[in-house]
Amino acid sequence: MAPNTDPKYMALAIALAKKAEGMTSPNPIVGAVIVRKGKIVGRGYHKRAGLAHAEINALRQAGAKARGATLYVTLEPCDHFGRTPPCTKAIIKSGINRVVIAMKDPNPINNGNGIRRLNRHGIKTKVGILAKDAFDINRPYIKFITKNIPFVTVKVAQSLDGKIATRSGDSKWISSEKSRRYVHKLREMADAVMVGANTVRRDDPLLLSRSSRDKQPVRVIVSGRSAIPSGAKIFSEKHKYPVIVVRPDARSGKRVDLLKLLKALAKNSITNILVEGGGELIASLLEKKLVDRLLVFIAPKIIGGRDAKTAVEGIGIEKIKDAFSLKNISVKRFKEDILIQAEVQ
Repeated sequence: MAPNTDPKYMALAIALAKKAEGMTSPNPIVGAVIVRKGKIVGRGYHKRAGLAHAEINALRQAGAKARGATLYVTLEPCDHFGRTPPCTKAIIKSGINRVVIAMKDPNPINNGNGIRRLNRHGIKTKVGILAKDAFDINRPYIKFITKNIPFVTVKVAQSLDGKIATRSGDSKWISSEKSRRYVHKLREMADAVMVGANTVRRDDPLLLSRSSRDKQPVRVIVSGRSAIPSGAKIFSEKHKYPVIVVRPDARSGKRVDLLKLLKALAKNSITNILVEGGGELIASLLEKKLVDRLLVFIAPKIIGGRDAKTAVEGIGIEKIKDAFSLKNISVKRFKEDILIQAEVQ
């Protein structure tokens, strides 16, 4: 019996999709590979919202060789008009006779319509090859399209004893240069970077990505009623990138309604938020169950001090049984630092 090559080609399609991480919002990242008689004749990925989808780019490369071939695609082909025409129409016209799909599109506008259209035109479909991998690379899109709020990642850099700054507020630099370079890549992939006002006052961060010239995140400052210094770097004329300052409604007390804020950001096509502090903001997001993922960089340093800042502040829990639980934990090294990545249950 011939070996099943579907996972092999789908893995290639997923690798292609990942080339556009952070660049396609509010669209998903998608990769496609066309195979005819055991040879790859077309490859493509969706590069940016408004540009051709992955399937179209692969079909253009394949040309006439697409007839009778198999298309591997990481997400169900669209069957509706958006910024671009439906991909199902181009697939049917190309003569593709089999389409292997990693996962169904959770977008209610599509959600199975693309598969049904292909089947009605005699094209065989197979769904579920490397489905978990396809899900993982598009978690921000999936949450955005199904729940209408962004995917929230909290990033923390702390010492071995859990401090993010000394008692005087000094925090430069706890983590290594290699860790900080990775954070700049995270900023590039995010639609927005969010911090509390105290972080702006204390650290005066710019919150832009050094790793990108093409894309910078929207910067969101969650503030109380006190003023943020007008001379802060984040407002500097030299860096003309969007900054949103959010203050609580006069009728709602002293705190910003974070769920309302996230929904408002989603309405402006922000699907993926990186939260970089401070402790009060992170605590509030956790308490309201709005955090999807934690990234904790731990540096081999001891800071000490009962008054030194910690990553998660707020009131805190009373009993260990009420602690926030984590799952899907992974560990990675960045030179001397350790990165712990986990999802919040």
